[in-house]
Amino acid sequence: MVFDRITVDPDQMGGVPCIRGMRIPVATVVGMVADGMDTETILRSYPDLEADDITQALRYAAEAVQERELPLRRGA
Repeated sequence: MVFDRITVDPDQMGGVPCIRGMRIPVATVVGMVADGMDTETILRSYPDLEADDITQALRYAAEAVQERELPLRRGA
């Protein structure tokens, strides 16, 4: 998959993946979705974002998680 809405620039935000060269980190967008915010609310909070930015941020995060093993606590 090509992530044409995600940019990584070492001179911006310390190289954190951001949306379209803006100072809006992918993690911020994904966190808002995880907190239960809907697309319309996120777009009102960040008027420069587009709905496709949110979708691609989620896909990027899903792909990033597949790339490495994360420590998870086992259920009791």
